[in-house]
Amino acid sequence: MQPITNHLPTAELQALDAAHHIHPFTTQSELAGKGARVITGARGVMLRDSEGQEILDAMAGLWCVNIGYGRDELAEAAARQMRELPYYNTFFQTTHVPAIALSAKLAELAPGNLNHVFYAGSGSEANDTNLRMVRTYWAERGKPEKQVVISRWNAYHGSSVGSGSLGGMKGMHAQGGLPIPGIEHVDQPNWWAEGGDMSPEEFGLERARQLEAKIDEIGEDRVAAFIAEPVQGAGGVIVAPDSYWPEVMRICRERDILFIADEVICGFGRTGEWFGSQTLDLTPDIMTIAKGLSSGYQPIGASIVSDAVAEVIGNCEFNHGYTYSGHPVACAVALENLRILEEEKIVDRVREDTGPYLRQKFEALTDHPMVGEAKIVGMMGSLALTPDKSARAPFAADAGTVGFMTRERCFANNLIMRHVGDRMIISPPLVISKTEIDTLIDRAWRSLDEGMAAVKEAGLWQAG
Repeated sequence: MQPITNHLPTAELQALDAAHHIHPFTTQSELAGKGARVITGARGVMLRDSEGQEILDAMAGLWCVNIGYGRDELAEAAARQMRELPYYNTFFQTTHVPAIALSAKLAELAPGNLNHVFYAGSGSEANDTNLRMVRTYWAERGKPEKQVVISRWNAYHGSSVGSGSLGGMKGMHAQGGLPIPGIEHVDQPNWWAEGGDMSPEEFGLERARQLEAKIDEIGEDRVAAFIAEPVQGAGGVIVAPDSYWPEVMRICRERDILFIADEVICGFGRTGEWFGSQTLDLTPDIMTIAKGLSSGYQPIGASIVSDAVAEVIGNCEFNHGYTYSGHPVACAVALENLRILEEEKIVDRVREDTGPYLRQKFEALTDHPMVGEAKIVGMMGSLALTPDKSARAPFAADAGTVGFMTRERCFANNLIMRHVGDRMIISPPLVISKTEIDTLIDRAWRSLDEGMAAVKEAGLWQAG
């Protein structure tokens, strides 16, 4: 990759950024003091910054750049569509070819009887759609009192008012009057942090049965749906014990509540199958998709809806939609992205080749003195940081302190590896090679070493 030279000096770019750009999930004053890192280009799994440094992006942007950066085919698909039909809506008894073709392709790829697609501009918007859709579904079936949607603490379903309420991030709920009424939460299936003396199997059943207890508490005749990620992504790549999901599926079916699988992160190959629901043998009534649908090249999200739900919704005027629902350019880019994933057998490669290789290398990081657990499904994984592995102990410092210190060392070592609390998480582009996986692991180990040294120097190497 050749460095880009036709831009302002980094310090000037940082000053302009600090003066005018409000960043998401950021304390602006702190960032202004240190200066944002300016990303100027990318190809494959590597980013390039304004100083010419190359950075291995082990987060695929925000879990989304599944086919990697720099695929000219997607740019060409966007340009062709912009010249032919840059925009039109589907509100007024009209449609267009990209939305038709993408809907048919998604129905082909999605499991079971998920054959109908309602478009949005993001996963947040799609989950807002789901909230209204499940309530409308039950109202149309003569049960308007079935309004409550149950979710999980530490789940992430977006950051709009509706989707942020569906999620279980308490830091988000502390701002802006969330959650809105009609949404309840049960505990997450995080055995490492919350399992106590229970075996993983016992813990998985206990957490699943919290859903049943919550339904009983609210009243089955008032519960519309349960929403969950197959693998909790932004919550720290939390992989439920094997006993959890079969029990959840039993409860949803026996109690006559809809199941919404939030596949925004897990979808389009991330878990080694096209969808996490296939990896974990789930049967959703609605799937939320976004991110990997276009590999992040265009903003697009959707709800893939079962035949049964779509039939009911289709018999009323569903008073819902967005200006950019089914945007023709976004749909065209998504179609090209799916073609590449399919024709280049990228999902197969994750399942059969690079995914198992990454698992082997990633799980070996538990040999590091600061790593107590490594959980990985396909191309999404997390490391639990601890000063005492045998006790699964947290650090005495505030949650996230050690994770942040370690993340800073990752960034310094040109590795994008996020922290969620004191878990370090990865989600690299699905096209990452074995050589690049080796580089990722080498940089992760070095960053763990440096993070541990910083923790000890700060006097934080003690269990809480």
